[in-house]
Amino acid sequence: MSVQSISAVTLDVANMAISVDFYREKLGLEMLYGGTSASFTSFRVGEAYLNLTLNPERTAAWWGRLIFHVDDVDALHERLVQSGLTPSTKPADAPWGERYFHIEDPDAHELSFARRI
Repeated sequence: MSVQSISAVTLDVANMAISVDFYREKLGLEMLYGGTSASFTSFRVGEAYLNLTLNPERTAAWWGRLIFHVDDVDALHERLVQSGLTPSTKPADAPWGERYFHIEDPDAHELSFARRI
């Protein structure tokens, strides 16, 4: 028996409508279930899923980060800036061989978008 992959990650969010807009409209993820007025929403991310569960009592606290691999870090960064978002870092090359940037979602979950270089 061995662990093969991560199937899904579930994040709690304070406002589903704002979070669905961020993940579907800003990041372009494919929504599979739920929506702006749902208590649970699921998005496809490659062969895995990103799930959101409504928790209006949520208080932000740093917990770690989700890292997504993308085909063009700079183009995604520019698209997010053009859509009115403010990433917390600009694209940069890391010594471990990735180009990446960070942004927080509406609930302060830190997201990283990276590509091997």
